Amino acid sequence: MKHEILVSAPPIIRDFLTYNESIKGKSSNSIDEYYLDLQTFFRYIKQMRGMVGKDTEFADISISDVDIDLIKTITLSDIYAFLVFCKNDRGNNAATRARKGSTIRIFFKYLTFQVHLLDKNPAELLESPKMKKSLPKHLTLEESKKLLDSVDGNNKERDYCILTLFLNCGMRLSELCGLDVTDIGTDGSLRILGKGNKERIVYLNDACVNSLVAYLPHRPVDGVPATEKNALFLSRNKKRISNKTVQHIVYTYLEKAGLSGRGLSTHKLRHTAATLMYQHGNVDIRVLKDILGHANLGTTQIYTHVSNEQVRNALAANPLSDEKIKNRGN
Repeated sequence: MKHEILVSAPPIIRDFLTYNESIKGKSSNSIDEYYLDLQTFFRYIKQMRGMVGKDTEFADISISDVDIDLIKTITLSDIYAFLVFCKNDRGNNAATRARKGSTIRIFFKYLTFQVHLLDKNPAELLESPKMKKSLPKHLTLEESKKLLDSVDGNNKERDYCILTLFLNCGMRLSELCGLDVTDIGTDGSLRILGKGNKERIVYLNDACVNSLVAYLPHRPVDGVPATEKNALFLSRNKKRISNKTVQHIVYTYLEKAGLSGRGLSTHKLRHTAATLMYQHGNVDIRVLKDILGHANLGTTQIYTHVSNEQVRNALAANPLSDEKIKNRGN
């Protein structure tokens, strides 16, 4: 947990964050998001209750004095009013408002059932904003090959291996950066540490094995700090490669391959891997769930969308597709 959170968060929120980090195994990014969501929520509550001066800037409102007595006064109507405020005053889209609502729901559930500070959960019946269902952005098979073909430069073996693992294994950015050399098994397996410190095993295909075999001889050994010696991917400073560096690598090659400007990112390469496995590899959706490390099948089912070509072929396969219009008499 960040020092700024430890200093500025009131005890009741700090305990909630500690519980989710230590017991629920939430990532540091999730903890940061929880805190920022709750900070915005309680700033709004204090402002609406007249607990701060009228001239106080919203960003300057302290929540250090938030306690259970204030929290007990919050109603479901207050939470919905907050989500309206997020939409109209802060310009939050449906996905962002849904995340904030989820944070509030988790927080009040914790207060009610984990630490028993509330008799009734005001967020129990909270509904999430309706979100537009859209297909995840991804590269086609041809575009994926074009991206791989664009790799060159001093770190081409490393960069090619990174892109290959993204496009074949569908791992998250943090998972790739966290890989250790010892995660590679002699049987062709790869151990991945996912969300909530949950481990999963994937079995590398020939493309992944070949890219690793090509990269490992070029991986720095001399001058690598003892704390970084096990990291699979290293930066030019001979430290474990960071999320930001990998993002830069991906953006660089997307631009080089003429694929930039479409909102593509490292996470979209994960979508690409899942889509290619489902559409071209006929991978069972339940197997795909395990490969991606999803907690439930519902998250994976977004990849059951079909391509325009598949839709076109399906209609063309209809036995009535060749039926001719017959002349009709008056």
